[in-house]
Amino acid sequence: MEWLVALAAILIGLPALAWFGQEKLIFFPQPAAGTSHLPAGTERFEVPARDGTRLAGFLIPGTSPRAPALLYFGGNAEEISWFLADRRWPPGWTRAGLNYRGYGDSAGRPGERALLDDGLAAFDALALRSNVDPRRVVVVGRSLGTGIAVHVAASRPVAGAILISPFDSLVEVGRMHYPWLPVGWLLRHRFDGMPRAAKAGVPMLAIVGDADGIIPPARSRSLFDAWAGPKTWVVVPGAGHNDLGSTPDVWAPMATFVEGLPSRP
Repeated sequence: MEWLVALAAILIGLPALAWFGQEKLIFFPQPAAGTSHLPAGTERFEVPARDGTRLAGFLIPGTSPRAPALLYFGGNAEEISWFLADRRWPPGWTRAGLNYRGYGDSAGRPGERALLDDGLAAFDALALRSNVDPRRVVVVGRSLGTGIAVHVAASRPVAGAILISPFDSLVEVGRMHYPWLPVGWLLRHRFDGMPRAAKAGVPMLAIVGDADGIIPPARSRSLFDAWAGPKTWVVVPGAGHNDLGSTPDVWAPMATFVEGLPSRP
């Protein structure tokens, strides 16, 4: 009887822990990192969310009065200023991004619905700026941020999408990492990109590491295959999930991709 009670506790307790604690397994808010590492001329990029939550990030202006722009959505444990500060972004382009709710100086708590809505708000605010060409805004997502970038690409007139370590859905990724749990029943923050990818008719660049153990290339390929628009697949040999963004094999394809994009009418 004691053995049965212990087994029942495990069978009930583990799913309960996963249900109530899943935000801590998905989102890892990072504090504000300061601004000393950002290039001169960096501006605060602040956007009010639809529910009034204050979202804060950064914008690094391009080199022309009405520059094309790259809108960045980061990973689940990322304060975006570090990636935005990298000197290898395509030259001349404005680059901007908002920290997720609870990350950096953004208020609130992260969750799927809120982050998807905030991604649209970020695009809308960026496209309205007088120094940005709204016909040439490219969304860039990394890891968790690819789920938001795909949503924006399917919902707004972006010029293109760059997806670094993309995934088809968090349900499929979760099933791989937690095969003993009924992930499909438990997961509230699903980030299902498949139906959105099928609506996205803009050019897309996918960059994956063939040694990625967090989001295996098979999960990236599933989303890639569902993408409705023109698409390019780039595999970086030997790159894992966390070191993919630091390799030159990411930045060179990004520059080539954006240089070849036509302006939207």
